[in-house]
Amino acid sequence: MAKIKITQIKSGIDRSERQKLTLKALGLNKMNASKEVEATPQILGMVEKVHHLVKVEPIV
Repeated sequence: MAKIKITQIKSGIDRSERQKLTLKALGLNKMNASKEVEATPQILGMVEKVHHLVKVEPIV
């Protein structure tokens, strides 16, 4: 399975509770925080829900 690097680029403040919980589930809690995760369908679905708050980069 491929790995991706997810970086939070915008704040979760003034977002819906669902988006805040999605960021927390991805392991992101601060601006510019990064996390390397497996690119499973579940993770990719969560990233799609908060795509405007995060930056995604593939890890080679």
